[in-house]
Formats: sequence, structure tokens, C-alpha cells
Amino acid sequence: MSRRVLRQAGTDERVLLPPATVSAIRAELAAVADDVVDQIIRDVPAYEDAFGGPMGETIRGAVQVALGGFLSLTSDRRGPDALAPRASAVDGAYQLGRGEARSGRSTDALLSAFRIGARVCWQRLSARAVEEGMEPATMASFAALVFAYIDELSAACVAGHQDETATEGRVRQRMMERLARQLLTGAPEASVLAAAERAEWTPPATLTAVIVPESQAGALQQSLRRGTIQASDLPELDGAALLLVPDAHDRRRPTLLRSVQGRDCVVGPPRAWLEVRSSYDRAVRARDLGLAGDTEAHLPRLVLTADPAALDDLRTRVLAPLDALRPATAAKLRETLRAWLLHQGRRDDVAAALFVHPQTIRYRMTQVRDLYGDRLEEPDTVLALTIALGVEER
Repeated sequence: MSRRVLRQAGTDERVLLPPATVSAIRAELAAVADDVVDQIIRDVPAYEDAFGGPMGETIRGAVQVALGGFLSLTSDRRGPDALAPRASAVDGAYQLGRGEARSGRSTDALLSAFRIGARVCWQRLSARAVEEGMEPATMASFAALVFAYIDELSAACVAGHQDETATEGRVRQRMMERLARQLLTGAPEASVLAAAERAEWTPPATLTAVIVPESQAGALQQSLRRGTIQASDLPELDGAALLLVPDAHDRRRPTLLRSVQGRDCVVGPPRAWLEVRSSYDRAVRARDLGLAGDTEAHLPRLVLTADPAALDDLRTRVLAPLDALRPATAAKLRETLRAWLLHQGRRDDVAAALFVHPQTIRYRMTQVRDLYGDRLEEPDTVLALTIALGVEER
């Protein structure tokens, strides 16, 4: 070949080819595009059915546009429109990546397709360049330009895929958060069902509320059942997030509890999915009481503290006989009476629980009987005392 020009532009090397060579290669573009598509179909299973009908024609056209952009780099074109084909090809690759994300194909499939495309293009274009008399020294630069260009297109394609995936993820997350808010605010069933349909979320039989530190919510969600909903920025959960876990009831609950071990989580009870607010409310109450883990293990305390004002009034009324005693003495008798009730009057067990001698228990209970008299034998008084003393004072 009589003319070869290498142009240094930043870190890019350009090989400028004579018009005759460019025309000869351009004439091959349609056939090269067909070869690229056929080879991708054979070698990448994800694309086996993707190129049939109109889709195949669209991809073949995109390959030709990409190759046309490449030829714009190797021609003698000048002026403000010289880079237009290349820019169009890069934008086309970006949009292709977005489309592939919407189609559900991975970046692995995309990159495999580009590797195959690069190989086929090089084989066909280099063969044609040799026929046109390209010198061996120029061929190395020509090869570098081919593969650098393919790398640029594949990078644009992957960027499009990642941007679309991120966009879809953000949109879906917003839809899921909207669904969570509707579930927690008691929205009409029709509205909740519509929100679930928009989010492409299949309603389960039950949902279980799990309160988890924000820093661990993402990792925990990945380990839980598919369809788990995450909700953040809830006013009751400063520094924490909420996960609504589907179908974690009956035999599946132990699996959920094992997943949250060591994470400082609070796990509410399973509820019918439209009634998950009650699971959330219980988990919030347990968290406010400083409890952690399975709320089912804290039911007595949750029940006894459900109405703090009523519990305070009950304590004031039922423990009134102790008011005349010195505070230290009253505290010991309350402690003893509580243990007596919980251990059903078994003196040795009460003594062991309080780390005192059984005779001490006998002496203290004599004092209690003197204060309460026959009322200590009445079922209503025993029930009231059991409730009043059921939760240790803090």
C-alpha cells in the first residue's frame, strides 16, 4: 500500500486508510453484521431466541452502524461531522445495554457477545484489508484500533446496562416502599392490591415485621425470602429499618430467627399480609421496652406493659398495705411476695430464688399475711397481686 498515516491524538492511534480501502471494507459491512449475529446466536445461549424476526434485523442494523462508526475513524474525513458516526455508534451501544437490561440478560452475556463480535469483525475486516494491500506494519496498528473501538462500545453497552439496572432498582424500591407505607397505614385493600401489582409483588399468606439496624438491613434482606420488603425513614425507627418478610410462619419461623441472630433485631409475630401493621406495632413496642429477638418470647412482659397507666394504678391499689412500712422493708416484702406467687408458695424454691434461708421466707410471709389478712386467700386479690408484681420494677 502506497500511503499510510498514523495520527497521535491523546492516547489513541488512528490509522487513516485510502478511500478505496474504506469503500472496499464498507461494502463488507452487511455480510460482517450477518456473520457477527449468527456467531453470537451459536455461541451465547442467552441470545439463541433473541435475534429472531424484527429483533434480529434491529441488531444487524446496529452492528452495521457500529462498523460504520469504526470506518469513520480510519477514513480521511474532516470537518465538524467527522466524529458523528462514532458518537452515534457509542450512543447506540449504550441504548443497546439498557435494552438488554430490560430484557433480563446479564452483562456476562453482553460481554460474551462483544468478544465474539470483535473476533468476527477482525477476521473479516483484516482479510479484506490484506486483499487491499495493507502493509504488515500497518496491520498491527489497524488491529489495535479495531479492538480499542470494540472495547469502547462494550464499555458504553455495560454502562447502559448498569444505568438501566440501577434505574429499575430505584423505581422498584420506590414502589416497594410505597407498598410498605400503604400496608402500615391501613390503606384500602384495593389500593394495596394495586400497589402490589405495580411493584410486581405477589402477596404471600403472611408477613412478619423485623426491625433491624439500618447498617445491616441490606445484607439481611439478601439472606431472607424473595419478596422481602424494606422500608426506611419510619418516624418510630430512628437508626433502624423495617423488613416485611413473607411466609415466615409455622416451620419457617425458626429459619428467620436463626437469620437474625447476632444482629440486634426485633421480630414481630406473623400476620395475614394485609394485617402486618399489628406485627410491626408489637415489634416497635418490644424495641421501646429494650427487648430484642423474638417478641413471642416476651409475651408476658408485653401484655403486662400494654397499659402502663393502668398497671401503675393497679400497683398503687393492690400494694397499698405496704405503704406504711419503711421503703427498704416494703421492697423486701414485695420481692418475697412476687417470688411466692410465681413459685406457688413452695418455700424452698422461693428461698433459692432469693438466695436467702427458708426461715427468712417464713418470717417475711408472716408479715405479708398480717398486712393483707384473709384477702391473701381471695382469687381476685391473688390475680391482682400476680399482675402487679408480674414485671419486676425497674
